[in-house]
Amino acid sequence: MPSSVAKEGYQFQRANSRNQQSSSCPSRSASGSPAAVTPPICDDVVDEALAELQLQSQQQKQKQMIHSVKGRSGWQIKSSKLAFNTHNRIRNIVESLKIKPNPEKPMIPLSIGDPTTFGNLKAADETMKAVLHSLESGKFNGYAHTQGHEASRQAVAQYSAHQRPEGAIETSDVVLCSGCSSALEYCILALADRGQNVLIPRPGFCLYHTLAEGLDIEVRYYDLLPDQQWRADLVQLEGLIDENTAALLINNPSNPCGSVFDEKHLRQLIDICERHYLPIIADEIYEHFVFPGSKHLAVSSLTREVPVLSCGGLTKRFLVPGWRMGWIIVHDRKQRLGNAVIGLKNMCGRILGSNTIIQGALPEILAKTPQSYFDGVIQVLYSNASLAYKMLKQVRGLNPVMPNGAMYMMIGVSIERFPAFKDDTHFVQELVNEQSVFCLPGSCFEYPGYVRIVLTVPLAMIEEACVRIAEFCERHYKKEDSSRSFIEHGLLDEEELGF
Repeated sequence: MPSSVAKEGYQFQRANSRNQQSSSCPSRSASGSPAAVTPPICDDVVDEALAELQLQSQQQKQKQMIHSVKGRSGWQIKSSKLAFNTHNRIRNIVESLKIKPNPEKPMIPLSIGDPTTFGNLKAADETMKAVLHSLESGKFNGYAHTQGHEASRQAVAQYSAHQRPEGAIETSDVVLCSGCSSALEYCILALADRGQNVLIPRPGFCLYHTLAEGLDIEVRYYDLLPDQQWRADLVQLEGLIDENTAALLINNPSNPCGSVFDEKHLRQLIDICERHYLPIIADEIYEHFVFPGSKHLAVSSLTREVPVLSCGGLTKRFLVPGWRMGWIIVHDRKQRLGNAVIGLKNMCGRILGSNTIIQGALPEILAKTPQSYFDGVIQVLYSNASLAYKMLKQVRGLNPVMPNGAMYMMIGVSIERFPAFKDDTHFVQELVNEQSVFCLPGSCFEYPGYVRIVLTVPLAMIEEACVRIAEFCERHYKKEDSSRSFIEHGLLDEEELGF
């Protein structure tokens, strides 16, 4: 019924009601006293009742509206988009493996990127004593400036002077972080926004993807070429760049490849960034892990035009990954980063600064840990790399790439020669089950067809691991016909066979 009709009907009924009530209202007797009858309901009482009913109806509607907007019918808690979309690729792949190590052979985990795991590589005495002195001083139990204590940042600036040979690094250019992982996160978040993209290497450290994907920052992979000592494919890299590209990430020396870029290649990468106005995020946590015959150059030392955010820390060189002390050094000679530097420093306020006990120890750690200690660590890694390369190079179906630094080696697996396995992940799984040797599949680094081993284990352990890997491959390798095998080993040439 139309509201106007309903309203008119209501008014008509109310008028009739009033007429009836008027005629039935009590009359007075001749003496002036009211007649002894029950008084009927009058207009004012009816109006009050109607108003009360209308108020109750309005209140009930308001309660229903509030409940429908703000209330819940039950428990409906959901993860934030950031948390739900944050994944660790290594963990996801490893947890999917159906692993049951051979009980007759001790486990050799060549998968763990923690150099302290096996106990053969320890922090220097000077490093340990520096922390003890910091603790005993009682000066570093409180909060520090969110970027770090002044003296600690000054120590990092002096330690990293090689990154800016033409001038001193200022204390204000240094940001202390909770490990190098935190430094990388700050850099990505300071430069890239939702809908933008960052260029990262493939194969590359999976944390880059983890840090970006939850924030809707697109990851674009540029390829590293194994037959060119893992140099970047420059043409493919440049083809990835568009107006939404926020930064190029360079990992040098590389995890997982162990490669060290020479000056020529670094300048080629810098030239691309200069042409496209791209800042560089330089993951240089392994900058001092370089083997004999190679030399590391900080990318910031080769350019004044392209701004560079260099990420480093104590983690690897000083063999203290659990201390969570990293840093960012801002190299921006032409002041091209704009308010991104402000944003970077604002990020430090999210956790109110890094571990202050370690900050207090930094000046002593960086100044007093002797070079002989570092040389000893490099010698262990280089010896292990040389031995593993020599042994695995002779194994059919494998193609190791000799590293020039860091603490890893990538090994190509000709999976077509191992028909029992679907891919590199399956290969790794069965290697554990048969030989109790655990490597990481290349799929963890977006590079199937390879496996990665760490070089931080004791020499006897790396030798035993290589023997087991060789046995495993020999058992599962699909042999070629005899003539092809002779050619492969150089015993006959193709002309003699009429090919």
